[in-house]
Amino acid sequence: MYEDKTLVCKDCGAEFTFTAGEQEFYAEKGFVNEPKRCKACRDAKRGSRSGGEVEYFTAVCDSCGGEARVKFQPREGRPVYCSECFAKMRGEA
Repeated sequence: MYEDKTLVCKDCGAEFTFTAGEQEFYAEKGFVNEPKRCKACRDAKRGSRSGGEVEYFTAVCDSCGGEARVKFQPREGRPVYCSECFAKMRGEA
């Protein structure tokens, strides 16, 4: 149903492939616009938005009691999970 498309990055002008699989993913998520940037420019833009450095916070995992390093400030009454427990909860492990 979908075929690979060659698109041109609006930032660097390089050609990149918008694969059939990516197009299917966009359709499943309801996205209507094609990507405008290549992966390298998307990653660079994403990194510049956050200032380049990400602050991590340490908390105790609510499932196993181990150390959990997260990118958000843990709040009282909200569970925090380590990477392994979070993946298990989502059925990814």
